[in-house]
Amino acid sequence: MFRESMPRYNGMLFVYPNPQPVSFWMKNTLIPLDMIFLDQQGKVVRVHENAVPHDRTSIFGGTEVLAVLEINGGLTRRLGLVPGAEMRHPAFAASKAVWPCEDSTN
Repeated sequence: MFRESMPRYNGMLFVYPNPQPVSFWMKNTLIPLDMIFLDQQGKVVRVHENAVPHDRTSIFGGTEVLAVLEINGGLTRRLGLVPGAEMRHPAFAASKAVWPCEDSTN
């Protein structure tokens, strides 16, 4: 919230302790954002493009969302991110992930 800009390929990742219904809004957000909603396997379940700054409309992501990645508005389209795409991150347990991260400590 209250960010006036964000570097092009940066973002904010929100991870919940368990999959759950998730909704976001844009109150106090100054820049347009794309919201990528992910399940516990790291699979994209929904993409909301170019959320409007200051809009209080609830943006529903789904019923079994484990994480939400917010990036600059329009970037999902440029990167070709669509429902069904897969994300690698340690937040997605190796036993459940579609495409688990490798352990870099071994």
